[in-house]
Amino acid sequence: MREPCGLASAAGPPDAHRQTDPSSRQSSMGIAAGRRAPLINFVPDRRKRDGTGRAGGRRYRRPLIDEPSEEDAVSILRGLRERLEIFHGVKIRDSALVAAVTLSHRYISDRFLPDKAIDLVDEACAMLRTEIDSMPAELDELTRRVRRLEIEEAALAKEEDHPARQARLGELRKELADARAGADALRAQWEAERQALRKVQALRKELERVRYEAEEAERSYDLNRAAELRHGRLPELERRLQAEEEQLATKQGGHRLLREVVTEDEIASIVARWTGIPVSRLLEGERQKLLRLDEILHERVIGQDEAVQLVADAVIRARSGVKDPRRPIGSFLFLGPTGVGKTELARTLAAALFDTEDNMIRLDMSEYQERHTVSRLMGAPPGYVGYEEGGQLTEAVRRKPYSVVLLDEVEKAHADVFNTLLQLLDDGRLTDAQGHTVDFRNTVVVMTSNIGSQHLLEGVTPDGEVKQEARAAVMGELRRHFRPEFLNRVDDVVLFKPLTLPEIERVVDLLTEDVRHRLADRRLSLHLTEAARRHIAAEGFDPVYGARPLRRFIQREVETRIGRALLSGDIADGSTVTGDVTDDHLTVMWSAEEPVPETPVEAA
Repeated sequence: MREPCGLASAAGPPDAHRQTDPSSRQSSMGIAAGRRAPLINFVPDRRKRDGTGRAGGRRYRRPLIDEPSEEDAVSILRGLRERLEIFHGVKIRDSALVAAVTLSHRYISDRFLPDKAIDLVDEACAMLRTEIDSMPAELDELTRRVRRLEIEEAALAKEEDHPARQARLGELRKELADARAGADALRAQWEAERQALRKVQALRKELERVRYEAEEAERSYDLNRAAELRHGRLPELERRLQAEEEQLATKQGGHRLLREVVTEDEIASIVARWTGIPVSRLLEGERQKLLRLDEILHERVIGQDEAVQLVADAVIRARSGVKDPRRPIGSFLFLGPTGVGKTELARTLAAALFDTEDNMIRLDMSEYQERHTVSRLMGAPPGYVGYEEGGQLTEAVRRKPYSVVLLDEVEKAHADVFNTLLQLLDDGRLTDAQGHTVDFRNTVVVMTSNIGSQHLLEGVTPDGEVKQEARAAVMGELRRHFRPEFLNRVDDVVLFKPLTLPEIERVVDLLTEDVRHRLADRRLSLHLTEAARRHIAAEGFDPVYGARPLRRFIQREVETRIGRALLSGDIADGSTVTGDVTDDHLTVMWSAEEPVPETPVEAA
């Protein structure tokens, strides 16, 4: 009986225990008829109904079924392994079962064991079975290559006869013959492996059927039939199955086109597909990329060595599996003047980890200055407008659990926001207004603030390092603004120092490279002389506003001039644009492949 007691409204039909009241009173008749006692398997709001539904409590058992432990869940999966193997026609390693329980318990927080682990194994088996029934990727790629070469051969055959055509046609036919031979060999191996696998799968199904018949014979006390199956048919099928498996291994050799064994790698790939969290083993390319993460971040974040190193170390700890699994990957509070790279570091980290900045969740904390706006983080309470929409923070992380969370200008938020952040930073989770637990353990939490920026601007040595007196002043101001329990939960407080003139020139190179990418669609190239670089760095940099005025200076003095020339037709596609300095003014000139007069344009 799956309908719970008391779910009907007061004006609706009677509760389930009232509907079955006469029959449940006649317990003696139910026992005589061999019936099982009624069982309610789900009892929500029990406290609400205990006062009026005590009769139902006397007539029904209400067992509380807790989620099994990881060890119990592994035992359950081991009991289901043989049936899953026979149904899908694959084999499942014990390590895959353990990985299914461990990874699902760690990364899938909105479902329970053993349900989520069973679904993981089931989907991994289905994935392998689909690969067995489909053409292998290696053979499919080679077949497509043969088709492309055949199309090119047919096109060349229709062209006029000339030496270049004959030479290319000869090379093409030789390449096509090699590709066809390789495709034929792979296709023959694929067919042989597939036929052998089908025999193995048929024997496994037959073996399961005979075991079931033997169990049925034992239950019905047909001992002769049970002995015949147990000691005759079953050993014969097991010997045939072992022989077919050995023959399959011989045919596959060292190079297998078809996989029939579910390992922990398949389980990890399914978890990554469900959650977006990379939990599979690191490939060599990704391993080298992580080891060079600080260098990758330095390519876009200039002059902030301490911040880059701390963030890179936190990501390496997480991807290598040695971080505390109960907390986020890292939580940082970036302090410094505006325009020194605090937000840019968060963007660069998202681009380095995900090859795109789309996995950065940015919240402007100046929008949460009022007390009533705090609920927008986790969603409106029941009965308020927007309850079903979810929270701006929790809903974004629920959809992208592996992301960079940027809380910009966090000092402007209301004090109640930090009460919410305490649980996030310590336990790595938040509960939204709908009661769903959102996992933050696979996020990098970055908070930026301008607190103490004046001390950093004034307390810098000639080498660009922050003085100890300035550090102490910044930390003192930080402690006066934030409560100790909040600061104690942040992994690192990172001070961003003001940028020096050589570092500003490197920022000019980055901004210029961005302009080059945008001009590439018109086949335009941009070149700045050394004098132009120094001029832009000197004229566009303001110590108070950081590097942001540089972008505006380049937009005004370079991009606007190029845009006007493009609209007037003075610059043709394929031209080279050069920036130089003449009489302390930035000039922009261009030269085209066709003779176009060079027109100097002086910046205002």
